[in-house]
Amino acid sequence: MPIPEDVTGDEIDKDVRQELQSLPKGLAEDVAKNLVMVARLIDEDPEGAYGYSKVALRLASRVAAVREAAGFAAYASQKYSEALAEFRAARRMTGNVELWPVMADCERGLGRPEKALDMAGAPEVHKLDKAGQVEMRLVAAGARRDMGQLDAAIVTLQSPELASNSVQPWTARLRYAYADALLAAGRESEAREWFAKAVESDKDGSTDASDRLAELDGVEFVDAFADEEYEGDGEAAPVEAIVEDRDDEGREDDEDVEEDGLKD
Repeated sequence: MPIPEDVTGDEIDKDVRQELQSLPKGLAEDVAKNLVMVARLIDEDPEGAYGYSKVALRLASRVAAVREAAGFAAYASQKYSEALAEFRAARRMTGNVELWPVMADCERGLGRPEKALDMAGAPEVHKLDKAGQVEMRLVAAGARRDMGQLDAAIVTLQSPELASNSVQPWTARLRYAYADALLAAGRESEAREWFAKAVESDKDGSTDASDRLAELDGVEFVDAFADEEYEGDGEAAPVEAIVEDRDDEGREDDEDVEEDGLKD
């Protein structure tokens, strides 16, 4: 697969670069460039990232960082069986437990939430750092929801990390998951409160908590172009976002709106 000219391979993490030192210099450079492409594309073009990961895997399958990157690329492409195999291989090579939560989530992706819950109760979880433990809690709650156990999912997410006022990298996602579980259980007012808290902690926009909060508040965002013309110049007036406040006051068809209701 083609590598853009601006990719040198030096962009990779220093720990990964150290792992690649076991390879001949030219081969290490080729593998590094493909790993850079995996990282560059994995969010916007998972299939493209997957393609580059396969190249890196073909070149250096005995390097743990390559197996891990291949696992994440397969995971992003929803190839959960393949991702799980790569994560297991990386874990065998390193002995680390960092991949335990994402391995459990692969079990969910394969339709085995019970297995994910078993992993959530395994001794490996106690070896995870705080971020890993929070991630494992999110996976376990997701598994509960997969099994239709909404109340159990809510209880699973209730933790000191959720109650803390301190904002950590995982805070927004944890609050968002809790709000979403509450909403699924029909506890709308509580859900609104936690979506608002998720918005407060989501500084980089990693969730759509603000959109979910707007929906609960009855605000609808519509992308459109106005059909009307500007006066005097004959050009169509662009409208990037039309915000409609669904407050009942001032609307003509109140009764129809009440009959339609709001979808959860």
